[in-house]
Amino acid sequence: MTPASTGASTRVDAVASVPSAPPPAVETRMSPGGPGYRRMSLALFLAGVATFALLYSTQALLPLVSSDLAVSASDASWTVSAATGGLALFVLPMSALSERFGRRTVMTASLAVAVTLGLLVPFAPSLGALVALRALQGAALAGLPASATAYLAEEVTPRALVTAIGLFVAGNSVGGMSGRVITGWVAQEWGWRAAVGVIGLVAVACAVAFRLLLPAPRHFKAGSLAPRVLAGAVRRHVGNPLLRRLFAIGALFMTVFGGVYTVIGYRLTEEPFSLPQGVAGSVFLVYLVGTVSASAAGRLVGRLGRRGALYAGGATTAAGLLLSLADTLPLVLLGLVLITAGFFAGHAVASSAVGRTATEGRAQAAALYQSAYYIGSSAGSAVGALAFHAGGWSGTVAVGLLAVTGVAAITLAGTRAAARAGEGAPA
Repeated sequence: MTPASTGASTRVDAVASVPSAPPPAVETRMSPGGPGYRRMSLALFLAGVATFALLYSTQALLPLVSSDLAVSASDASWTVSAATGGLALFVLPMSALSERFGRRTVMTASLAVAVTLGLLVPFAPSLGALVALRALQGAALAGLPASATAYLAEEVTPRALVTAIGLFVAGNSVGGMSGRVITGWVAQEWGWRAAVGVIGLVAVACAVAFRLLLPAPRHFKAGSLAPRVLAGAVRRHVGNPLLRRLFAIGALFMTVFGGVYTVIGYRLTEEPFSLPQGVAGSVFLVYLVGTVSASAAGRLVGRLGRRGALYAGGATTAAGLLLSLADTLPLVLLGLVLITAGFFAGHAVASSAVGRTATEGRAQAAALYQSAYYIGSSAGSAVGALAFHAGGWSGTVAVGLLAVTGVAAITLAGTRAAARAGEGAPA
């Protein structure tokens, strides 16, 4: 062998001995434009529609419920508070089932039970029976919000998470809007019982489409259902100052929203507006603004950061509350538009931040957020109705402004805490 050939052989051997670089990791999670993303988005959008349509199916009908069952506004408001309260109480246990049996399984079962109860609600013989059915319905729906957020956190790329959750929240807004508008017009012709029956049928269609469309999870790993494991996850999340702030922010935003929309029907059907039930129900078309603001939450965070986006949502909500004090219908409607836009933007930002902050036990973190959120809704509905009974619309607005002030104070506390720690983490 010649020296030249020996050198060539040595070089070949040296090259062959160098370990080859590992192939780049293939991203299997969904992202916009990728396989399954559109089906997933539409499925969870429809789940959000069904959830909010069922959960708030009686809210636009409270004046008619009061009249038919001969009860006060504050008593009738319990048909809303019972549903949101049931959801708040059961969302954490449902999240544990989600960890054990899977997100899609729990969401499917929850929708199936909720729509079945929704078909029974029109036949409630008394306020007590109606409130009981609504509480059970809220408990059944508890399997949706936390499981959906955990599903998205596991199955969607981090860069697309805010947008994906924004679409789910947008489904909430469409469900809330369509449910209230449909019930308003149906109730004007055939009464509130027929109206909630129609919503039950709409929810059945959404539930079937959801199950057919949602892709099977690829990244779910079953966890333990043991109470000590659940308690440990809860302790870790509650012990996280950032998560505590996000839970409180979600609750306060929903206190405003729950209070305003529980009593707005009374205000619009009474003096000085005296709107017919169908027209008053159509006011909930402003929920479409929430669809836009929730979907745009990702872009808002990109421009302002999470704290800036929360400040913007709170300021927009406060401006809407103040405008709604006017006795001119266009200004009241503009106020509702601002309240809705600010609320849905703030909710999308806060809920997505929970998903990014919790690196383990995501279902429990999402469940704690949803529990706080719906406690806020239940409290807002009850306190908003009491404030309206005591001081009219200005009383309800005062409750809302106090809650928005709380959002600003908590966000500011997070900013200061991050500054002391030298962090740039989201609020």
